[in-house]
Amino acid sequence: MVDIAAKSSPCCLFSTIGIAITGYLALRLLFSIWNGLKAYVLSSEINFRKLGEWAVVTGATDGIGKCYAFEFAKRGLNICLISRTPKKLEEVAAEIEKTHNVKTKTVAVDFTAGNEIYDKIERETQGLDVGVLVNNVGMSYEYPQFMAEMDDSKNVLQKLLLANCMSILQVTNIFLKTMVEKKKGAIINLSSASANDPTPLLTAYSACKSFVNFFSQGLEQEVSKSNVIVQSVLPYFVQTKMTGIKRPSLFVPSPTAYVKSALRTVGVEDVTFGYWSHALLGYFQTMAPDFFAKKQVMGKMLAARKSALRRKEKSKQN
Repeated sequence: MVDIAAKSSPCCLFSTIGIAITGYLALRLLFSIWNGLKAYVLSSEINFRKLGEWAVVTGATDGIGKCYAFEFAKRGLNICLISRTPKKLEEVAAEIEKTHNVKTKTVAVDFTAGNEIYDKIERETQGLDVGVLVNNVGMSYEYPQFMAEMDDSKNVLQKLLLANCMSILQVTNIFLKTMVEKKKGAIINLSSASANDPTPLLTAYSACKSFVNFFSQGLEQEVSKSNVIVQSVLPYFVQTKMTGIKRPSLFVPSPTAYVKSALRTVGVEDVTFGYWSHALLGYFQTMAPDFFAKKQVMGKMLAARKSALRRKEKSKQN
């Protein structure tokens, strides 16, 4: 009897461990489902007009940034558009005023330039009751590339840092103090799903977006007692000019659909994928074995690189 018990004890131990692991995974799945329902189904949008009269949006003339500008105008906020091209800024501002009957202001700056642009932004926005800031401006590679093959003669790496990292720090610094003083406001920082794990062939971009995500989470803890919301948004692919995707699909929403969904998560999730199918992708990526996830990402990046090089060669021939 003693020998049988001794032999069976390892089996009991493995069985207990198996039950514990299964229970943990089941609880984690249920927790993820609940968080998803809370963020994308059960949540009600906050009243952004109570935070201030103006929303400031950087990178506001295309894609996700433009849609944030239109959605906040739709909710009755005046819109300050900050981007590089004066003509495009004027066109978007006129369209917003015509569609939503709100005030607009435009500030034309190049976020890959030096610190003097932030003096201009601060000067041009002085006196505005800014309740919402959307740090959307950013840039990526022309196409997925190996770092060892990159030609940095045009200072691409420096521009990546200036547009993706320095812009977040400097523009936030302009508006944060006033939000903390009046104890209300929302700062929405556009990161990327590539911030979750290092993304080969987009290595510098991925690292920049990881900075945005960590900065947002640290800042959120600093200002939470001042009732200032800070949110990091981590989209996967969205149908924008930057991604080059021409048609929306289940896992690639249009920028309008994405932004409408993401706005429901403000005040609910400090870090959000913004869209239900992106949250699902994020969950499976987190749960997948590390070696498998890395292999999948590398495969996708190599395929995207191959496709981009093929298009580039074709355009040369034409």
